[in-house]
Amino acid sequence: MKFMYYLYRDFVGLNEIEPLMRDYYVEDVECNGVGTPIYIVHRKYRNIRTNISFNSVNELSSFVEKLAQKCGKYISYATPLLDGSLPDGSRINATYTQDITSRGPSFTVRKFSKEPYSPTKMIELRTVSPEILAYLWILIEYESNILVIGGTGSGKTSFLNCLAFFIPPQSRIVSIEDTRELALIHENWLPSVSREGIGASSVFKEKQGEVTLFELLKESFRQRPDYVIVGEIRGKEAFVLFQGLSSGHPSFGTMHAENVETMIRRLETEPINLSASLVESLDAVIIMTQAKQFEKPVRKVKNVVEILKVSQSIGSAETNTPFVWDPRTDRFFYRTNSRIFDKIAVNNGVPRTKLELEFRRRSMLLMKLYTAGITNYREVQDVVNAYYKTPDNVLKKFGIR
Repeated sequence: MKFMYYLYRDFVGLNEIEPLMRDYYVEDVECNGVGTPIYIVHRKYRNIRTNISFNSVNELSSFVEKLAQKCGKYISYATPLLDGSLPDGSRINATYTQDITSRGPSFTVRKFSKEPYSPTKMIELRTVSPEILAYLWILIEYESNILVIGGTGSGKTSFLNCLAFFIPPQSRIVSIEDTRELALIHENWLPSVSREGIGASSVFKEKQGEVTLFELLKESFRQRPDYVIVGEIRGKEAFVLFQGLSSGHPSFGTMHAENVETMIRRLETEPINLSASLVESLDAVIIMTQAKQFEKPVRKVKNVVEILKVSQSIGSAETNTPFVWDPRTDRFFYRTNSRIFDKIAVNNGVPRTKLELEFRRRSMLLMKLYTAGITNYREVQDVVNAYYKTPDNVLKKFGIR
């Protein structure tokens, strides 16, 4: 059995870090170079030092090459940077030479849950309230444009995946990412992933066979999507995305920014350079945060902000904030003055009273699912899909009037 363990670990698995990759509670595995201990990011205890280390450059270089092979990619002295995905969906970032990182080759593995977090699981983790999810459900149904922002590790992609549960079951979704992270429970879904090129860059800084997010996004509008999801907005692909927003393609995405002002500043300056009128096509911004509460790390929806008008001066906008999280009491507060509801009522001819009734019913439905312990992603998706088809039957089943 010992022989079989080491044969499997070193030939099929990922050598010494294989046990860490098998641990559900480990989120990240980080190696900073030769002779330094590997650190992990634990779901409960955050940064923890391990007793594993690579003590020679050759040993670590060989392991980084193995990671590249597992990703189906190539790393060498000529191309010493690696971004890829392992067969289990984990994201790999690695460097190869001491020219890039002075301690020698390095790598970071970001693990993702095999099963996406359902909306009720997010309520159970106290990341979000049923009212916020019900509000976002209505926005998604009426094809609003939503951006999830926050710092690194704040839970942007997980929450974006959670929002996709509320997309109508018959709608066509096209997702665009540079590394596959989204896991949607949706039949009519086309997942697209960018691809690195090979060889030297041309005068236009492009490699042979390269397929960028920008190109995938342009192509996506010819694939007749009902919803477009962009994993992360960083560069010139934002221009095409916001052109699509203003021309009637409802879209979701994530972006690194701490608040709405920072987000608008990033969108309006280099390298994105969007005009204020294009930024104004956004309807709502969800701000995620990673905080400490009672000495424990938590991920929270800090607030939900509605974009009303973006002024010409960089970084400023007229906004409305219907939801706020209070870190002192760990409660979510809601103001009933949603301006997006007013916009939906005008554009779709839906009475505001009906939107308020739907908001109350869906809040109660999500709370009933949570209290009944229904957090499995497939069960929750079935309930949401059934609500789109026969809402009265679903409400009756859970005793909601």
